[in-house]
Amino acid sequence: MRKVSLHRKTKETDISIDLNLDGSGDHSIDTSIPFLDHMLSLFSFHGSFDLRIKATGDINIDYHHLMEDLGITLGEAVKKALGDKKGINRYAEATIPMDESLAQVVIDISGRPYLVYRVSAAKKNLRGLEMSLFEDFFRAFSNHSLINIHINLRYGRDIHHIFESIFKAFGRALSNAVRVNPKRFDIPSTKGSL
Repeated sequence: MRKVSLHRKTKETDISIDLNLDGSGDHSIDTSIPFLDHMLSLFSFHGSFDLRIKATGDINIDYHHLMEDLGITLGEAVKKALGDKKGINRYAEATIPMDESLAQVVIDISGRPYLVYRVSAAKKNLRGLEMSLFEDFFRAFSNHSLINIHINLRYGRDIHHIFESIFKAFGRALSNAVRVNPKRFDIPSTKGSL
């Protein structure tokens, strides 16, 4: 079973995560940022990950610390749950529409973190939440999961729809990349390690 429980506490944030990579999409998300709760619920459901998150932080100052630390902790949880990575697909892509928006997420569980983030909506905000913080979330996730992630917004108008398409694509792509391939029993790399 590829399950993990993590707790990360700093002077700025307190985050607990329970993750099952081989779940059914069951989730309970409470980050104290309602829009982020909604996005992570979509990620869990469409990725078929069982996910429990309880997080608090110094959001009276701003949302940056909590958004970044959630990316760190979720990335660490995925890395730990993957274990030795034997038999995984490693690569995956998902392109998902949400009404007028279309987003593509491409993933390589390479052991080499890198984020390409082409999202034109990054300068907007929604009810005081700066959308640029999602780049910080995904960069922290990439760095701590050691996963190469390319996020491309093909087009979109509505900020809510844009990020729904991104998080659904993120969940679907990660789900396919971590899936165990019954034809493989080794680490999916000619180097023999990821």
